[in-house]
Amino acid sequence: MLHAVIMAGGSGTRFWPASRNLRPKQLLKLAGDRTLLAATIDRLGKIIPSERVWIATGHALADTIRQELPGWASPPRSGQMLVEPCKRDTAACIGLAAITLLRRDPEAIMAVMPSDHVIHSDELFQQAIMAAAEIVRQRPERFVTFGIKPTYPAECFGYIERGAIVPNSDLPAAAPGGLAANLVVSRVAHFREKPAASVAREYLESGKFLWNSGIFVWSAATILAALHRYQPELARQLMTIQAALGRPDFATVLEREFSAMRGISIDYAVMEHARDVLVIEAPFQWDDVGSWQAIARLEGADAAGNTIRAKHLGINTTGTIVRSDDEHLIVTLGLQDCVVVRTADATLVARKQDEEGIRQVVKELEERGWREYL
Repeated sequence: MLHAVIMAGGSGTRFWPASRNLRPKQLLKLAGDRTLLAATIDRLGKIIPSERVWIATGHALADTIRQELPGWASPPRSGQMLVEPCKRDTAACIGLAAITLLRRDPEAIMAVMPSDHVIHSDELFQQAIMAAAEIVRQRPERFVTFGIKPTYPAECFGYIERGAIVPNSDLPAAAPGGLAANLVVSRVAHFREKPAASVAREYLESGKFLWNSGIFVWSAATILAALHRYQPELARQLMTIQAALGRPDFATVLEREFSAMRGISIDYAVMEHARDVLVIEAPFQWDDVGSWQAIARLEGADAAGNTIRAKHLGINTTGTIVRSDDEHLIVTLGLQDCVVVRTADATLVARKQDEEGIRQVVKELEERGWREYL
C-alpha cells in the first residue's frame, strides 16, 4: 500500500520573527489560511487515507503538531507520529520511517515529502504521486524523484541532471486514477549540489537540469536495502531500533541508537549512489517558500510592487513586504525593496538583499542568551 511520510522537523530560521523554535516555518500560514503542514496533508486528498499518513518530527515539536492537527493526531493514529530524539538529517529520518512502516506493511511504498512547500494543483500532484507509485509497484527496485523545471538560475536549490528519457514501453500503461500521458520521465544522470551563480546559469541554459524538489517515491524495503548497501553503520543502528519496536525499552533504544547516527541527507547517503533512479518532471507548480521574498511570488503585489498582510499605511513605499499578526498599524515612509515583519514581541526591518542575514540574527540572539525571541 502507498504511505505518505511527511518530514516536519525543520526550523525555517529565515522566517524569523514569525518562525520560532516551537512554531517553525511548516506551522506558519504563509500561503493561505492553513499552515504549510496542514496543506501538505490536505494535498494528499483521497489517494492516501489518514491512517497511512506519517509525520516525522522532533521531540520539541511533537506536542505542538498534535495540537495543530487534533483530528489527524487522535487515536488510532497517534502512533503515526515518528518522533526523533534529535536532528540527524533525512537519511536517519527516512530510515526510521521505513522500519516502522515495514512492521505494519511489508510491501509498503513510501511517498516522502517535505512539510513546508507550496504546490498547485492538488489534482496534478496526486496524479504524479500515483504514477510514481505505480512505477515502483511494478518495478520495486526503482527509486523515483520529482524535479522542477527551473525558471531562473537559482543558487539555493540542488539540481538533478537528466539522462535518457524513459520510453513509454518501459513504464506502466496505467495507474489507479490514470497515468498522466504527458509526464516526462527520465533517468537520473547526476545529482548536483547547490551551484554558484555562473554554474546555475549554465544549468538553466542547457535545458538538461531540474531543481531537486526533495519529493521521493520508493519501496520501503528497497530504501532500507540501499541504506544497508551504502550506509551500513546507519543501517545497523536502524536494525537495532527495529528489533526494539513494541518492546518496553523501545524509547531507550531509540534514544541511544538514533543519537549515535551520522547526520547525512538521503541524497548523499543513497541517491547519489543508487543506479535505477528516475526523475519525473513535475506537472504541478512548486515553491519551496525559502524566504520572505517568496510571499510576493505567492500572493502577488499591488501597483507599487508591495505585498501587504497587515494594517498598513505606505507613503513612497515600493517593492516592500509588510506582515503583522495583529491590528497594530505599520506605517512605512520612503521604503524601497524592504521586508517588515511584526509579531507580538519582535519586529524585523531589513532590505530584501540582506535577507539571508536573518540567519545571522538568530545566531546573535542565541549568543546573547535572548532565547525568549527564538
